[in-house]
Amino acid sequence: MIKKIWQYKNEKIKREDIEAITSSLHIPPIFATILINREIPKSEMLPFLQKSMKNIVNPMFMTDMDKAVERLAQAMKNKEKIVIYGDYDVDGITSTALLYDFLASLGADVSYYIPDRHDEGYGLNIMAVNKLVKQGTKLMITVDCGITAIGEVEFAALQGMDVIITDHHTCKERIPSAAKAVVNPKRDDEYPFKELAGVGVAFKLMLAVVIKLGMNTTEYFNKYIDLAAIGTVADVVPLVEENRIITDRGVRALRTTDREGIRAMLDMGKISPGNITAATIAFFISPRLNAAGRLGKANMSVELILCRDWAKAEKTAAELEQLNRERRLTEQKIWNEAVGMIENDPNFEKKKVIVLAKEDWHQGVIGIVASRICEKYYKPCILISHSNGIGKGSGRSTEGLDLFAALSECEDELTMFGGHKVAAGLTINISELDKFTEKINKYAAEHMSEEDFIPKIKIDCAVSEKAVTLENAELLTRLEPFGTGNEKPVFAMRGAEIVYINAMGSENKHLRMSVRKNGRQMNCIGFFM
Repeated sequence: MIKKIWQYKNEKIKREDIEAITSSLHIPPIFATILINREIPKSEMLPFLQKSMKNIVNPMFMTDMDKAVERLAQAMKNKEKIVIYGDYDVDGITSTALLYDFLASLGADVSYYIPDRHDEGYGLNIMAVNKLVKQGTKLMITVDCGITAIGEVEFAALQGMDVIITDHHTCKERIPSAAKAVVNPKRDDEYPFKELAGVGVAFKLMLAVVIKLGMNTTEYFNKYIDLAAIGTVADVVPLVEENRIITDRGVRALRTTDREGIRAMLDMGKISPGNITAATIAFFISPRLNAAGRLGKANMSVELILCRDWAKAEKTAAELEQLNRERRLTEQKIWNEAVGMIENDPNFEKKKVIVLAKEDWHQGVIGIVASRICEKYYKPCILISHSNGIGKGSGRSTEGLDLFAALSECEDELTMFGGHKVAAGLTINISELDKFTEKINKYAAEHMSEEDFIPKIKIDCAVSEKAVTLENAELLTRLEPFGTGNEKPVFAMRGAEIVYINAMGSENKHLRMSVRKNGRQMNCIGFFM
């Protein structure tokens, strides 16, 4: 069991600051403490609690959005063939379904293309672009990808196909200048919120077209906000500002959804739509939609989202459930092999970054396993699957290392890479693996302290036994949706005595105990503990 550091977030908060917020917002002190801990400015606390639509920014503020809308409107008017080029994860799948359904509803000549995870990999590739050109595509719109595809976009332009890029991944120094528009909040000084998911950017493009065509923005906002919420939660972007509103409104829309595919999926898991939360998306909807993409059948998830026939929706949902079971088995096999490699490595303790490679590991699953290994050993982890001398990897990091920056430092050893601070993908010639491993470990050693390898439990504040009430538990729902950037509150109770403790569940995976403090006894449960 790894040693952990307990960090009380409220240690530096002044009592008078808590009292001032408690008084002005008429909320309990514990709520004021949580809001301060989340570093929400006092002026934004009320909109945060109200989940105000004021935090939704005009899409036209985004650089190149006007160019994107103009070219798209022209393509629809001239009945040009349009293709939505997506990605195989949930963010890409929902982005694809959203834009396709919207444009099809307007009568556009539109189709979609999602690359095969195993054969094509992430993002644009020359073979796919060439195939789309030969099919007569005049306009390609990328969703959740494209920001690093300089050569591919230039190739498309030379073939007479225009490209609009919508993406949210970190930009490199150069962006694809051959594109008709590059819409990405991260390249943008004007747009105030940088953390939209790919589906958030696609959603903004949809709204911009609605504004351009003089249609009802509220109607279309409500029609597609559910898909925007699914992709946003699934991509683990911070659930603050615009993402908080998108998720909150989207979760509400999902509770009364008329999408047959989503309803069939929920029905399969015996989940009542009325009980949906952001956690339902994260732990039930997302893994099932992801399973298809991970196993090379992302189109199945798009079809499920778009499906309007109940019998077909039930059949597709059942197939996705089976794929998810297969994914879990594959994941467990890779996990066992990866952990075995770590446990048998005599130099493991000296390494700052875990880099493991094996022939024919399933590319669609290594990201999940990398995340689990990162959590278990609290070190950045990159798993690489290789075949015929080419490796494709997926990495996850702790908060102590910016993974994208680390990979940038190793650019000479990589064929391709992209991603974020905490998650990234890469392609590498396997002959460069040892050099890459040495270089990224050297970078980590220079940029990480010993404390960066000790996990932290971040505690909002200590509470008394009197604060543990149903009323307070219900009040905490005002802080939802919870996720990255707005984590579920964590409290500590000092000086409690354990009355009894035992394991529970069919495989004894869960913890049940009762604690007592100042004569009050409370029952507790710890899932998977």
